[in-house]
Amino acid sequence: MVAPESSESPAAGRPVRAHARRNRENLLAVARAAFSAADGPVSLEGIAKQAGVGIGTLYRHFPTREALVEAVYAAELDEVTGCVPGLLAAHPPETALREWMKRYGAFVSTKRAMLDTLRAGWSSGRLATPTTRERITAAIGTILESGARAGTLRGDVDPDDVTAMILGVFLSTAASDAWDRMDRLFDLLVDALRP
Repeated sequence: MVAPESSESPAAGRPVRAHARRNRENLLAVARAAFSAADGPVSLEGIAKQAGVGIGTLYRHFPTREALVEAVYAAELDEVTGCVPGLLAAHPPETALREWMKRYGAFVSTKRAMLDTLRAGWSSGRLATPTTRERITAAIGTILESGARAGTLRGDVDPDDVTAMILGVFLSTAASDAWDRMDRLFDLLVDALRP
């Protein structure tokens, strides 16, 4: 995955100027919205224009389409896996798990426009193979542990098994293009995890 940009320029060891950092963040925000809304190819020129920068600025931050897609994917995965503590602070563990599943489902269902680019980059070795499954399983494990301590979720369930079941929900709903069934299947999965 693309490492988050530091406050220093990798080439010169100088701090990245504030407007360059804002341009990068704006490009990522626009690209995230574009890839999430698209069912087909997304225009890099359109992303640059909507972000209020030239195409050269986009390519300075993201030299290839793959680099931009990977940065969008990484940022969204960070949000999905990083939201667990906040969900557990705001909700009982079983509710936090269901809310987390909803966020993860949204993450997966909006990746269709990016998937071909990601797969091509991963298979060619131009993009690092993601640690998505490990990170997702760790997030689930945190919620399951909290639920087991509270007595609201089973303590005898392997988080990787839950990851496999969630992936099964995604595969079955995507294969039949029945994303609307996802919520009902997630409700059933959470019910199965209660003691």
